[in-house]
Amino acid sequence: MRKEENRADTFILKGNICYSETAETVRTVPNAYLVCREGICQGVFEELPEEWRDFPLTDCGNALILPGLVDLHLHAPQYAFTGLGMDMELLEWLDTRTFPEEGKYGDMAYAEKAYGIFTEDLKNSATTRACIFATRHVPATILLMDMLEGSGLKTMVGKVNMDRNAPDYLCEESAEKSALDTRLWLKEVNGRYKNVRPILTPRFIPSCSDDLMKMLSEIRKKYDLPIQSHLSENKGEIAWVKELCPWSSFYGDAYEQFGMFGGNYPAVMAHCVHPTEEEIVLMRKNGVFAAHCPHSNTDLSSGVAPIRRYLDEGIHVGLGSDIAGGHVLSLFQVMVGAVQASKLRWRLEDDTQKPLTVDEVFYLGTKGGGAFFGQVGSFEKGYEFDAVIMDDSRLKTPRKLTLKERLERVVYLSDDRDVIGKYVAGRKIFAAI
Repeated sequence: MRKEENRADTFILKGNICYSETAETVRTVPNAYLVCREGICQGVFEELPEEWRDFPLTDCGNALILPGLVDLHLHAPQYAFTGLGMDMELLEWLDTRTFPEEGKYGDMAYAEKAYGIFTEDLKNSATTRACIFATRHVPATILLMDMLEGSGLKTMVGKVNMDRNAPDYLCEESAEKSALDTRLWLKEVNGRYKNVRPILTPRFIPSCSDDLMKMLSEIRKKYDLPIQSHLSENKGEIAWVKELCPWSSFYGDAYEQFGMFGGNYPAVMAHCVHPTEEEIVLMRKNGVFAAHCPHSNTDLSSGVAPIRRYLDEGIHVGLGSDIAGGHVLSLFQVMVGAVQASKLRWRLEDDTQKPLTVDEVFYLGTKGGGAFFGQVGSFEKGYEFDAVIMDDSRLKTPRKLTLKERLERVVYLSDDRDVIGKYVAGRKIFAAI
């Protein structure tokens, strides 16, 4: 290796390293070395190779070093009312809690305060990447993107499109106006950020007219955008989609008919709780990512998604906090929720689909969801260097634990107090070591 190489771009972390190689395999390497060069992992080593010994090394002591967590679905404007309205089902909750709150983001002073709180909390969590819904308001959406850019996190943010079935104060006046505002937003943010990317965001089929979906499809093609939306979350919602789109064979087909369901571009759909067989086939064929949101699906009484089936079918799956249908930002807690929900589905609904394991949900929260961003979510060579350093000394026990057991306790018991360091694409966000 050339001695003149930029030392600031190459560094080593030493500690107890854990990461997923497959959905079933977590590699744990005690007291090992993790090498970053120009934002890319160069590998995990039990002994540091000679070629890396001249570069800066940070010894993390007895802490765990994990890949950064990836949140494939959350609503930033809803963070202000997290933990409220959890006694309702989806459609009532949207009308009485969500829409009134999102209507406030036409007020830039309110948006600045609310998004400031959200961004700071996300920065201090174990999450390093996220797909985020904003609102229909262009200025507030750009403000959110500016704040997230400053945080150093890698995010995709969408201006929400909705031209029907919403209150007047939130509903866009026409499909044409929604599309026009989307183009203006994309023009304004083009080339503006290093860490934040726009993602096309039709809220869901009930809030987007056929004309709007046609226009968004053309915008997606022109700007080569990924897409995020919702799919088959609630049985009442699914029936509503059938009423609104009688020409569609199933919910996912309503997106597919407009070219808005992946295929040759990235698409992530939140929930996917009640798919038809045809929908599962199309998700697999088009490479659609399912953002599994177990907290939200429980909080809003939507059901339990068939994640074991998706994994068996080779469908891409990641995790979503789904703030504020979900009640916590912590993806570790979402992992726990995914295990618990799968056990209930196995016990009460389908005993042929075995529950998810801790290894599997750790994979979903790192490498599984990270694939939506590229080679993200692992410490295998060639992956982007996203890392969180977890101090589990607060989680006291008289037992002598293996590193794998310590990881399991971090999943079940840790919170943001235990995050003592964070790196995204090789850039240090913060470190208390």
